[in-house]
Amino acid sequence: MLRLPDSRTEPDGTAVIRVLSYNIRSMRDDRAALARVIRACAPDLVLIQEAPRFFRWRKAAEKLARAAGLVYVTGGATAAGPMILSTLRAQVERTEDVLLPRTPGLHQRGFATAVVRIGGVRLGVLSCHLSLAARERDAQAGLLLERLAALGVPYAVAGGDLNERPDGGSFRRLAGALTDAWTARPWGGELTSTPRDPHQRIDAIFTTPGVEVLGCGVPHGLPGVRESDLAAATDHLPVLAALRVPGGAGSYHR
Repeated sequence: MLRLPDSRTEPDGTAVIRVLSYNIRSMRDDRAALARVIRACAPDLVLIQEAPRFFRWRKAAEKLARAAGLVYVTGGATAAGPMILSTLRAQVERTEDVLLPRTPGLHQRGFATAVVRIGGVRLGVLSCHLSLAARERDAQAGLLLERLAALGVPYAVAGGDLNERPDGGSFRRLAGALTDAWTARPWGGELTSTPRDPHQRIDAIFTTPGVEVLGCGVPHGLPGVRESDLAAATDHLPVLAALRVPGGAGSYHR
């Protein structure tokens, strides 16, 4: 299997970063296994879905961050589930949690967003968990694209649980405007749901133009990632991407 590059900053300020997207099911499963998986992936940024949202949710989020060797950036209950964690390598410039229009009878959804500086790069970051309902999900895909463009930064990365396979309309809409990192440079495994019976890819990482994908997929076989931990941690498999983000440049516009 292709070796996934480690994080680094190149002499011209270009940043090689690792980004992990992970639905953690409100930490209702094996929390120690979850932390071990995240730590073994050595991510600079973690895009969480189904973060704790209720009683003492901030304490649970901070505890997970500490166990994984990370810090809390934004999201959780304030974004209806999506959350962002990072290493200290990422300097947080600003954050915003966004609640999306809600269809009566369906769950509230939201985006956790941030702008960070890594090396010589300003990078927009967005974690999402799209609706189970097709019409609402399609609208949310459009709002995701608008939100990325509105961050006003040279490059951006978005990831999350799309609740849809790649042949679905919302997934195709995102992949048409952004780069689907798995398709660009497959690495590791493809299928993200479920850990004990992987049969579909409904979790993904996307990048804006100009970001080079060095590898992306479920981290099967990555040193330190145990299959038993992947099965015990939650009901999704994580998606890990290595990206090269150029230093400098202007803003991303859709």
